[in-house]
Amino acid sequence: MDNSLMENFFGIIKNEMFYGHEEEFETIDDLRLAIENYIKWYNQDRINVKRKGLSPLQYNNNPSWIYNV
Repeated sequence: MDNSLMENFFGIIKNEMFYGHEEEFETIDDLRLAIENYIKWYNQDRINVKRKGLSPLQYNNNPSWIYNV
């Protein structure tokens, strides 16, 4: 099985929330919480032009956006 999608996501998460911010995480638990919050934001709140300015959650919950109804 190809892991390219996960490898791409981990590259994004490292670039956007870790590199340059390493000293913000005093413990592993701080880092774990930051990763959990980032994943929640990425899956639910992130705005994207490809989704017509909607978050993933908004886009996936409204089929009319997908089919241009």
